[in-house]
Amino acid sequence: MNITIVDYNSGNISSVVNSFKEVTQNKVNIEVTSNLKKIKSSDKVILPGQGSFKSCVDALNNINGLAESLNEFVINNKKPLLGICVGLQMFADIGYEETETKGLGWISGKVSKIDNQNGKYKLPHIGWNQINIIKESEIFKDIENNSHMYFVHSYEFVPNDKNVISSTTDYSSSIVSSVEKENIFGTQFHPEKSDKIGLKIIDNFINL
Repeated sequence: MNITIVDYNSGNISSVVNSFKEVTQNKVNIEVTSNLKKIKSSDKVILPGQGSFKSCVDALNNINGLAESLNEFVINNKKPLLGICVGLQMFADIGYEETETKGLGWISGKVSKIDNQNGKYKLPHIGWNQINIIKESEIFKDIENNSHMYFVHSYEFVPNDKNVISSTTDYSSSIVSSVEKENIFGTQFHPEKSDKIGLKIIDNFINL
């Protein structure tokens, strides 16, 4: 099996790479690249993202043909992709961080700032928080409901179709913490920073 972690200069992805290597124990070929051929021929793709929605979308669009190749992988060929943090947010049609920015449009919706209730809740939302699993998902196999995951974000993905939401977390309101639509998976939390439970999620994705 070939798994590609897309490296499009969107911040430090070493913890993502290390956690996948730890889980696979060299039994799976893991490439960290933005090479379009390698992405298209992969069995599964990981789309990480750190920083702002705009900076990640811009970085992705700066690599000629990358957005189109990902689109082909996900929409045409229906292969599994896991988006992490801003990687998930980019599934949306549009994001409002810094300035209005067009997303990949894979899952209809928007990315807007978490309502911190006039400063009652600190932003960014950083640290461990429980997730409420609301949809049976292969990536939550053997994961207990209300498990703690590690979050770092100020913006949330608000999908138009609530049926794509696989888990939520309570922070100021009920925030989307993961989505699933056919072959498209995304976590707002960082599985690579969420200890053994996070590694189990990565393992589940690899074994889809």
